[in-house]
Amino acid sequence: MIDFPSDAVKTDAPADHSRFVQRVRRRYGVEWAHFAQTAPGTPRTVDIQALIDHLLAQGRELGSALRIARQLVLERLVCQDVSAGSPMLDITASVTELAEVTLDRALAAAEAELDQKHGAPLNDQGQRVDMWVIGMGKLGGRELNVSSDIDLIYVYEDDGETAGINDNGILRGRITVHEYFSQIARRLSTLIGDTTEDGFVFRVDLALRPNGNSGPSVVSMSMLEEYFLVQGREWERFAWLKSRIIAPRRAMPGGEHHTRALQLRNLVMPFVYRRYLDYGVFEGLRQLHRKIRDEATRRAAGRPERANDVKLARGGIREIEFTVQLLQVVRGGQFPEIRTRSTLKALPRLAARGLISSGMADSLAQAYTLLRRIEHRIQYLDDQQTHTLPTEDRDLEWIANSLGIQARENGSAERPDCRSATCQMLDVLCQVRELVANEFDSLLHDGRGGSGEKQGCRNCGGPALPVDSEEFITKLPEPIASHVKQFAAQNKVTILSDAAKLRLAKLIGRATLIALGDETSTDTTRPLGADAVIHFIDWLNPLLRRDSYLSLLAERREVLTRLLRLLGLAKWSMRYLLRHPGVIDELADPRLMDGRFDPAAYQRELEERHTAWERAGQADEEALLDTLRRAHHAEVFRTLVRDVEGLITVEQVADDLSALADATLSVAIQWAWSHLQQRPGKQAQYAVGRPPHLAVIAYGKLGGKELGYGSDLDVVFLFDETLDAPDPNAGPDTPTAIDAYLVFARKLIGWLTLRTAAGELFDIDTALRPNGNSGLLVTSFHSFDDYQRQRGSNTAWTWEHQALTRARWCAGEPALDTRFEETRRAVLSTPRDATALAQEVLAMRAKLREAHACPATQFDIKHSHGGMIDVEFTVQYLVLTHSHAHPELMDNVGNIALLQRAEQAGLLPAGVGMAAGQAYRELRRVQHRARLDEAPTKLEGAAAEACQPSRDAVLSLWQAVFPEF
Repeated sequence: MIDFPSDAVKTDAPADHSRFVQRVRRRYGVEWAHFAQTAPGTPRTVDIQALIDHLLAQGRELGSALRIARQLVLERLVCQDVSAGSPMLDITASVTELAEVTLDRALAAAEAELDQKHGAPLNDQGQRVDMWVIGMGKLGGRELNVSSDIDLIYVYEDDGETAGINDNGILRGRITVHEYFSQIARRLSTLIGDTTEDGFVFRVDLALRPNGNSGPSVVSMSMLEEYFLVQGREWERFAWLKSRIIAPRRAMPGGEHHTRALQLRNLVMPFVYRRYLDYGVFEGLRQLHRKIRDEATRRAAGRPERANDVKLARGGIREIEFTVQLLQVVRGGQFPEIRTRSTLKALPRLAARGLISSGMADSLAQAYTLLRRIEHRIQYLDDQQTHTLPTEDRDLEWIANSLGIQARENGSAERPDCRSATCQMLDVLCQVRELVANEFDSLLHDGRGGSGEKQGCRNCGGPALPVDSEEFITKLPEPIASHVKQFAAQNKVTILSDAAKLRLAKLIGRATLIALGDETSTDTTRPLGADAVIHFIDWLNPLLRRDSYLSLLAERREVLTRLLRLLGLAKWSMRYLLRHPGVIDELADPRLMDGRFDPAAYQRELEERHTAWERAGQADEEALLDTLRRAHHAEVFRTLVRDVEGLITVEQVADDLSALADATLSVAIQWAWSHLQQRPGKQAQYAVGRPPHLAVIAYGKLGGKELGYGSDLDVVFLFDETLDAPDPNAGPDTPTAIDAYLVFARKLIGWLTLRTAAGELFDIDTALRPNGNSGLLVTSFHSFDDYQRQRGSNTAWTWEHQALTRARWCAGEPALDTRFEETRRAVLSTPRDATALAQEVLAMRAKLREAHACPATQFDIKHSHGGMIDVEFTVQYLVLTHSHAHPELMDNVGNIALLQRAEQAGLLPAGVGMAAGQAYRELRRVQHRARLDEAPTKLEGAAAEACQPSRDAVLSLWQAVFPEF
C-alpha cells in the first residue's frame, strides 16, 4: 500500500522551511543554542524539567518559562522528525511529556499560591485533598500531536474545607474544597492556556467534563460517580476509555498518592467496560460519527481544500481511532487484555483476539502512522491546530519530501503521469483513506440490508412494521407466520417499546429470507428451511430483555446466518445457546471453522486475561469464575459448530472436549490456590507461601478422553507427600498439608461447579476416590498407592481396578504424573485368576443392565447387550487379565486401539477385534448424533435395524472373550 518508508526516515528536507521554526530561532536564539547544547536529541521529561529550571533561573516568570520551553521543545521535534528520522511515537511521547511536566508545574504553583490565602484543602479526617488533572483523548493515550489542544477534566477526591490562615489568632480565608479547586482550575487556565507575548503552553478544552460547558469546571469523585450512573452517555464511554491522571505527579504511578488515585480507575473502568458483550454502543458511536462527518462536510462546503482533512474527513485518523475504540468498548468488559489507551498498541491485541484480521491490523497501523506523520508536518508549518493539507505547492512539496518521498522519472503503471513527490503523496493518501473508510464503514454499517432485502421478507414494501402487526405477519410464509403470531401475542412482547418491536420484525424477516433462500442472494447453499426460523424465534423468546444479543444480530448479518444454520442442524445447539447466549459472539470470529482446540493457546490467553484483570484492579474471585466459564463455553461452542458442520469426527470432538477440560482444570487450580492463599483461614494456613502439590486424576469419560457435551468429570485428588512433608517441630494443633488440601479441594470443586451469572463449568464426581464417598476428599499419593496395590486391610475392589484401566493424570502437580502411571501399570500388570475376574466383571455388568432395563423390542445403544458398555467391560477384562504378559495393553489409548492390540496379540480371533472397534465407533457416532438432535438413544424399528451389524460385531466380541458365560 505504501511504497516509501512509513516512519522514522531521515530526509534532506530543510527543517527551517517551517515558519514556526524560523520564528523560534529568531526570537529565542540564545535559549535555543543552550537547549541544543545541553539536551541534544528528542526531549523527554528530564530534559524538559531541566529546561524550565534553566529559564526560571534566568529570572523568567513561571508562565513565561513554560511557554518558551514549549516553543523550544516543538522546534526540536520538527528537526528530530524531519532531519533525524525520529519515530512518530517518540514525537508524540515527547509532546505528551511536555504537557505532563508543564501541567504539574502549573498545578504546584497554583496550589502554593492558594495555600497562602486559604490554607490546604482538607477532608473530614484532616487529610489533604488532591485534585487530579485528567488527560483525555490523545493526551490520555500518550499520543498527543505537536500543535494539539489538550482535553482535560478536573476531579478532586473528597469534599471538605480549607484549613484557613491564622491571622493573629483569628482563622481567616476558609473556603470549601470545591471553591478552592475552582480557583485552581481558573489559575491553570491562565498559566497554561492564555496567550501572552511568549505565546501559550497548550490550548485547554474542558468540554468533556460532566454536563459539558454547562457543568462546573471541577467535580468531586461523588459527583462524577452519580453522573456516570444517571447521566453518562454512550459517547462519553469512548472519551473516558483514554482517560488517565497526568498531574499531580504524586498521584501518578510511583507517586506517594498513587494508591489513593486508584479509586478513580475503579470508578471509570465499569463505566467504560461492561461485563457483557456491549453491541448496543454501535448506535451511539454511529450517531457521534455522523455528527462529525456532517460537521466536516459543512466546513468543507465552498472550501474544497478542507476535504483534505487527514483527521476528520472520510478515511481519516478519527475513523481508525473509532474502529479501535468500538471493538474495545464492545468486548473489553470480558476481555481485559484488549484494553489499552494507545491506538497502535490496541491493534495487535485486537488481532490476537480475532476481532480484526492480522493483515488489516497491520494496514491500519501503517495508515495511522502515515496520517499522523502528515498531520504533524501540516502543523509544523505555522504551529496551527489544523489537519488540512496546505494549498501552497511549496508547502505540499516540503511535506512530501520530509516524509521521504522523492520525485521520480517514471510514474507507476497505474499512474504513469504521477512523478512528483507531491503527486505520489496524494496518491498514497487517497489509497490509505479509502482503505480506512471501507473498514470503518463495514464495521459501523447500520445493520440494514440492501435494497433487495425489503425488511427481511418477500413482498414487504413501504415503511417498517412492528413484529405484532397483522400486516407484517401476513407477509410471512407458513408455518413461520403462525409461530410469529403466537410469539407476538405474548405479554412480554406486547409491552416492548416500538423500537424493540421494529427490531424484532427486522430480525425475524431477515432470518426468514436467509433460511428460505433470498432470490437476491448469491449464496448457492441449500436453504435451511422454516424449522431454522422457528427454532430461532424460540431462542429469541427468553432473550427479549437482553439487548446486547439482539444488537449483535442486528449489526452482524453473517452472525445471524451462522446462527440459523446451527439451529437448523442440531436441536442441542439451541439448548446450549439458551443456556449460554453470550457464545453467539463466537459466530462473528472468522477463525471459527479453522483448526482444532489448542490447549497451550487457551491457557496462554487465560493467563493474559488474568494479568489484565490484575492490571485493572479487577481480579476478584467473581471476575475469574466468570472468565473461566466464558472461555470454556466459547471453546465448547467452537467445537460444537465444527462438529455439526461435519468438520471433525466424534473421536476428535471427544479429544478436544477432554483436552479443554484438562486445560480448564489446570488454570482453575492455579487461580483458586492463589485466592486460597489470600484468605486461607485457620485450616489452610499451610498453603500460604507454598505452591500447590495437588494433582487431579481423571477417570471415566475424561480419563479415556471420550468426554461428550455436558459430561460430568470423574476425578480423584492426590497430593505429593514427599513435597509436603510435615514439620517435625509442629504442635498437635498446627494445620498440616492434608488440612490445607482438604480446604482447597472443596474450594476447587466450588470453582468448577458453582453457577454464576456466566453459567456453570462442570458437574464433579469424586466417588471413585479410595473408599468412595466415605473416604477423604484428598488422599496422599502414598496412601493411594497402598490402597490400589492391596497393601494393608483397606484395599481397592475389582471394579476400582476396572476404572483404573482408563485413568490418567490430567492436571496439577507434574511429579505425580509419572508416579501415578507407575502405580497404575503395577496394578494392571498384576497376574489375576481369569475365571474369578470374569465372574466379578460379569456380575458388575449384570447390575448395570438391571439398572438400565430396556424392552426387548428396543436397543439401548449404551446399555443393551451388544451395546457400548459391553465393549468397555470386555476391554477392561482383557487389560486386567493379560497386561502382565502383554504390557502394550496398559497404555491408555482408548477402546478401539486396545481391541486392535488385543487381536494382534492373539487374544481375539482374527477380525473380531477390528470389527468390534469399528462397531464401537459407529455406536458412538449414532449416540452422539442422537444427543445432538435430542433424540432417544433407545432405538426401535428401522433405527435399531440400522445398528444391528454393529450390535452383532459386539456380540461376537463378547462371545469370544466370555464363551462360557
